[in-house]
Amino acid sequence: MEKPKPTIKHERDAIVKVTLASICSSDLHIKHGSVLKAVEGITVGHEMVGIVEEVGSAVTHVKPGDRVTVNVETFCGECFFCKKGFVNNCTDKNGGWALGCRIDGGQAEYVRVPFADRGLNKIPDTVTDRRALLVGDVLATGYWAAKISEITEEDTVLIIGAGPTGICTLLCAMLKNPKRIIVCEKDESRIKFVNEHYPHVLTVTPAECLAFVRANSDHGGADVALEVAGAGTDEVGGMNTFELAWQCARPNAIVTVVALYEKPQTLPLPDMYGKNLTFKTGGVDGCDCETTLDLIAQGKLNTEPLITHTYPLSRIAEAYDLFENKRDGVIKVAVEC
Repeated sequence: MEKPKPTIKHERDAIVKVTLASICSSDLHIKHGSVLKAVEGITVGHEMVGIVEEVGSAVTHVKPGDRVTVNVETFCGECFFCKKGFVNNCTDKNGGWALGCRIDGGQAEYVRVPFADRGLNKIPDTVTDRRALLVGDVLATGYWAAKISEITEEDTVLIIGAGPTGICTLLCAMLKNPKRIIVCEKDESRIKFVNEHYPHVLTVTPAECLAFVRANSDHGGADVALEVAGAGTDEVGGMNTFELAWQCARPNAIVTVVALYEKPQTLPLPDMYGKNLTFKTGGVDGCDCETTLDLIAQGKLNTEPLITHTYPLSRIAEAYDLFENKRDGVIKVAVEC
């Protein structure tokens, strides 16, 4: 679909020439109608890098010519929630998940970014576009998930799901240096990916997960369980990943849910009574992108291996078909714009 090139609408806007974008599972949720706030006919895409082409009069953090990552969240930086770091709940009328949901996103040649001083981060000269591509969304989600999970060096950490967000969560959990990490995944190609790239990480299938975690933890279950799969019962051979997460957690554990579900989930309080679990859940507060860019520049984070396929924008329909149907060992698809 051809659309006019976006223009500056507000003094805090920037126009970015997109060089590289990606397809996210959230784009599929929009495609299937499970994101109720998504505007029909919108250009999707909320994970991208590019070059600043134009800025509004109030933008001072970036300038034309800067290579930048684009944040999945649009946030003003001035409201109560933004000042607390809870940028996902920015109260500005344009705040929250806007790009590729409520306003045109970045699977295009150009994108307009509101609150550009907040939503754009300059890419260090030593970091390539491909290494920076996932910073604004899936890596931000993984970093936030690990951050709120309060992981310590004594912990056994369970991560359910080895898709793009799951692996980014794994990478960020590894920064905390826990005693052991277990990744639960049903897809053989993704288990192989984890085993080849992170050989110290234990892997298990959903059917064997509960017994495996109990056998490979110090206190009868995971100290921290992160649910990143968002899979319903039919998708994992009779197992629901939300249920699996709290069942695998030891008493008094933290269960962090960063998955986006297409259907409501049940919290069976009578069944979990006495486990005294702490649940943490919600949308990513993507305010640590500068930190993750620094970690990439230092060689402490590397998400480039996740980009298994690359397509030009003209063949994006093929890219969607590959990604949605999980063919050819796909983890993440880059789109050259």
